[in-house]
Amino acid sequence: MRRPAWAGRNFTLLTAAAMVAGLGSSGSLIATAFAVLGAGGSATDVGLVATARTVPLVVFLLIGGAVADRLPRHRVMVAANALNCLSQGLFALLVLAGEPRLWQMALLAALGGTGQAFFSPASEGMVLSSVSGEHSGRAFAFFRMSMNGANIGGAALGGAMVATIGPGWVLAVDSAAFAVAGALRAFLDVRHIPRRTPTGGVFHDLREGWHEVVSRPWLWAVIVQFSLVNAVVAAAEAVYGPLVAEESLGGPRPWGLALAAFGLGTVGGALLMIRCKPRRLLLAGTLCVFPLALPSAALAVPVPAAVLIAVMFGTGVAVEVFGVTWMVALHQEVPEEKFSRVSAYDWFGSVAIVPLATALAGPVQDLIGRRTALWGCSALVVVLTAGVLCVGDVRRLTRRTDPVPRPGPESGSGPVPEADEAPGRVPVPTPASASEPPSPSPPLSEPASPSPPSA
Repeated sequence: MRRPAWAGRNFTLLTAAAMVAGLGSSGSLIATAFAVLGAGGSATDVGLVATARTVPLVVFLLIGGAVADRLPRHRVMVAANALNCLSQGLFALLVLAGEPRLWQMALLAALGGTGQAFFSPASEGMVLSSVSGEHSGRAFAFFRMSMNGANIGGAALGGAMVATIGPGWVLAVDSAAFAVAGALRAFLDVRHIPRRTPTGGVFHDLREGWHEVVSRPWLWAVIVQFSLVNAVVAAAEAVYGPLVAEESLGGPRPWGLALAAFGLGTVGGALLMIRCKPRRLLLAGTLCVFPLALPSAALAVPVPAAVLIAVMFGTGVAVEVFGVTWMVALHQEVPEEKFSRVSAYDWFGSVAIVPLATALAGPVQDLIGRRTALWGCSALVVVLTAGVLCVGDVRRLTRRTDPVPRPGPESGSGPVPEADEAPGRVPVPTPASASEPPSPSPPLSEPASPSPPSA
């Protein structure tokens, strides 16, 4: 079967690697929790190990973005995959050997978070530079559909494997998946990429990236929007959703089905965006953020399980429309050699407040009540999204029919020059995991940021 013209060699390798890593990482999230519990840990211990992964992710994200714009991105990605392969492999050995200690599991989780902090900005920059402007929307939609499908399948397969062969072997499979993904990325063709000589230090590069963000009102407005939207959606999903399901919906099964429906909705949204090319990119995308208010409102009522599942599916479709339009806007507007730094600021905004929001969700519920807190989450999403629509650049940013040619973009099977070494051009959600990320998107299955790929 012949590859489509827009699916060049690099794009095909990147998509295949993201699918392999997504299958492994989605299952490992379940395996990690059960490994902690199997070692005698409590729910608090599970949270501590998860936090141990999140903290280095937040701390090193901006540095990871600067590094990915100084070095060849594919090398940064392979090195990050190697670190994740090592950390997950050691984690698997500890669990299979019996009696892993909490500090050991937390340390290995922190290594995984560090790997993702360097991987995510490099990955997004490489994906954005692997397609031409004319086909970017279709390519990004296909990439995200493949990644989301792998995450859904990986979670289902991982849960079954944890039940049958135990969490240690699932972690070993994830380690092998990172090895395969890294090997695929090592074959990216960057022979025609000119060597980029850094003109200053890492902090100089970070200042340049910051200037790229603040000089574009549409860019910083959406990042600010999703820093808060992701936080409240994460609180609703991680804390309030399971409690409502337990008390009013019949337990964890309907809540799990609702989360699965969201994931299926993202696949449906990607399929839609393979065909649709909205002219006003961010206007169409931002309008599709309003449905993110619906799940919290549905939980506040609460609606029957069947209605909640339908709401989550529709929200997934809408979120994916935003995610694709966001990637197209970045590809069209951000200089290629600064992709990774902009992506790092995008990612940082998307995840930085999430741990605080989930930690405060319980005290807020005790103070004002769960129903009021959930209605507040919905209201905040609506107000923030309406505020972004007041930014003129968001309403006016238009898809270019004659995109500015980029040095070395891949078309067909030819090599693609990597963004970090090519002269250049001008997000969201879903919580981030140990898998391949995409940038600002909501946490109903990944952190919401405009929409990133993961390690």
